[in-house]
Amino acid sequence: MQKPILRHRHEIDRTRHDSPQPSQRPVAPRIVSARASYPVFLSIQDTLKLQIGWAWRGLVDAFRWDVVIGLMISDAEVRANALKSFLLNSISLVSIYVFDLLLQPLAQERPHPQKWLHKNVGLFYRVLWLLPVVGVALYLNASWCSLIAKRTFTLRHGLAYPYVGATPTTSPNAYIAFLNSVATSAYRAVMIMTCVVLSLVLGYIPVVGSIAETIFFCWVDAYYCFEFIWISRGLSLSGRIRYLEERWMYHFAFGLPSTVICMWGSTLANAALFALIFPSYMIMAMHARPVPTDPYNPSSTSTSSGSTQIIHPSPYVPIRLRIFAPVISLNDCIVRVLSLCTRRRSGARPAKLSPDQGVRTSRRMEEGDDDDMTVELRPIRHQPALRRTDILHCYVPDNI
Repeated sequence: MQKPILRHRHEIDRTRHDSPQPSQRPVAPRIVSARASYPVFLSIQDTLKLQIGWAWRGLVDAFRWDVVIGLMISDAEVRANALKSFLLNSISLVSIYVFDLLLQPLAQERPHPQKWLHKNVGLFYRVLWLLPVVGVALYLNASWCSLIAKRTFTLRHGLAYPYVGATPTTSPNAYIAFLNSVATSAYRAVMIMTCVVLSLVLGYIPVVGSIAETIFFCWVDAYYCFEFIWISRGLSLSGRIRYLEERWMYHFAFGLPSTVICMWGSTLANAALFALIFPSYMIMAMHARPVPTDPYNPSSTSTSSGSTQIIHPSPYVPIRLRIFAPVISLNDCIVRVLSLCTRRRSGARPAKLSPDQGVRTSRRMEEGDDDDMTVELRPIRHQPALRRTDILHCYVPDNI
């Protein structure tokens, strides 16, 4: 009896589906005119006014010494690390100026040919005192600035991105994390050297060389002041560079004061002076709010229907100024050359990269989402220890 009842129910359902439904009125497609869909641009005068306003905002954020003093007074950890950094960098800076102002002029005088010690006093001072002090100061300053940045970010924004919600099940493999951190640090070190070399090359350009070098250093200083907060928010290397290049006027103005302070002495003295003021500007960057929020729609308006109209800046003023494109290209070439040299020494066969693979972005390398750059883990059976060349092989960055 159950089969006929089930068959009867299926027939009823089929007739319900097959029965004609009441006719619905078709909805007419919405036609948008070409004029309405054409993008709206600001005039060049309004765009320049916005750029000047963003530059003024960057200068204001770069002079927030009240924030720096207030934070150092209120927090003991920030105050202790900042004081240690200030004392050590002051010793380094005084040592540099003692050599530049006292010992070097004495060594350049007409010494007696037989006074060998008098002729080489500058060399002894550099090797035995100046270079060790500056090297130790830069190393310790990096660790103290990292502690200051972490503490300031925690007080200002909460826990950093890598530490939010970290559990044993979601934490990455320790070996892969170690290789990624070493590779990222090596790439960052090469990038710093590339920026210094490029700035020196810009300085040799006739007439406009010194101006171009100063402008470039403004963006470099601003990048390193904002770098920790960008890393803490989870931005990759390409994301950090893109964020700065899309707000190039603000970051130029923010890096201008520190660049002007560090441009009057020798190269080593300027580096030590920047290390002295770097913790303060890093704290200012933590409390700064770069503008615009949306570079592609800096001045949106509301229409009569309640929707927001997107208004782009003038096409005659670039939205993104590719400042670090030469740095990244040169940096990637250096890393590829080092990788090929280490592979030949270790006897490994160099990888053949196609032209398409040679122009991929470095974001995939840093974030680890490239299928071709996987690291296979195998059980170790009486193998030698991990060499420096093996670490370099795990990271081959591409162009941005």
